[in-house]
Amino acid sequence: MKILCIIDSLGSGGAQRQLVELAKGFKERDHEVSFLIYHDINFFRSELDRACIPIILVKESNYFKRILKIRKEIINTKPNAVLSFLEGANFMTTLAGFPYRKWNLVVGERSANPNIMKSLKLQLYRWMHLFTSFVVANSKANMKIVKKVNPLLTDNKCKVIYNFSTMDYKELNENKLHKEKTIVTVPASYRKVKNLDGLIEGVNLLEENYRKKLIVNWFGNKEIEGGSIYFKNAFSKIKEYNLEEVIILKDVSNDIYSEYEKSDYIALLSHFEGFPNVICEAMMLGKPVITSRVSDLLEIIKENENGFTCDPTSPKSIKSSFQKAIDASDNMREQMGSNNLEIAHRFFNKNKIIDAYLNLLNSNNE
Repeated sequence: MKILCIIDSLGSGGAQRQLVELAKGFKERDHEVSFLIYHDINFFRSELDRACIPIILVKESNYFKRILKIRKEIINTKPNAVLSFLEGANFMTTLAGFPYRKWNLVVGERSANPNIMKSLKLQLYRWMHLFTSFVVANSKANMKIVKKVNPLLTDNKCKVIYNFSTMDYKELNENKLHKEKTIVTVPASYRKVKNLDGLIEGVNLLEENYRKKLIVNWFGNKEIEGGSIYFKNAFSKIKEYNLEEVIILKDVSNDIYSEYEKSDYIALLSHFEGFPNVICEAMMLGKPVITSRVSDLLEIIKENENGFTCDPTSPKSIKSSFQKAIDASDNMREQMGSNNLEIAHRFFNKNKIIDAYLNLLNSNNE
């Protein structure tokens, strides 16, 4: 099968990472795979180059002309199926199929953004799903929002497929638990939705003896719209609260897995998510997590069993989750990590998820 994957760019986001990994998985199954992007951002380009997956770049600032160029590239590629991720790419890819198309079209919803209900443009994007073959969401919460916006979407057309992780527990099995300091890694971009503000306020509420036992390493991309300003404001607040030795802000890492290895916990405190890659990866590595109560996470992360959860809007709740994480014994942390590994193999198995996408891409359902 000839498969074309379409997304805005090869930037460092979770959707980009997931689509790149899917493309590599399709290629490993001997399918002919190519990529199309329309922003020249190349964090993951080397991954596709190593897999010998060709990349088509459509450079066009005019929105209408861009859609026409995307349509032309799709026709020239002659795919059997197109897999598109993210709302802008989904919208343009769907329009590129008008007035008719010869390819199967699967679009991926990646974020359970509650603002969809407040925006006519975002709602229009979801109504366009009527002209696709299948709509895939990476969480039940995400799909619930999509179907609320567009009640004409049938259950047969709508599928929930969780993200998968390529992490291998054996790679990081030798890490030693930390005694003096609890190290928490947060891999998240510098955007308001990722809730660095809430983390700072929550940690600031910790008593001094707890702050002395904690290091939070935040790895994020500042090269996004508003990212540098958000970073500067957060850094100023960290200095104001004298938390420079507790919360350390860093650039996005090309080797985040080695940072995971050094960590006692992986955390994500977002205000909303589809289903975060970060949590999938942490669980596949047998790491306990600290996470906000969003998306489907409450179905998977159980308090004191495999992690700690918090209300992202409440600094007191964030403080409590970090305090419990610091207090947890080595035995408890190990058990939570083992529980996560077991759960991850059930929900985030790479082969099962690639099979699920291939079944949709190869389907004749319209």
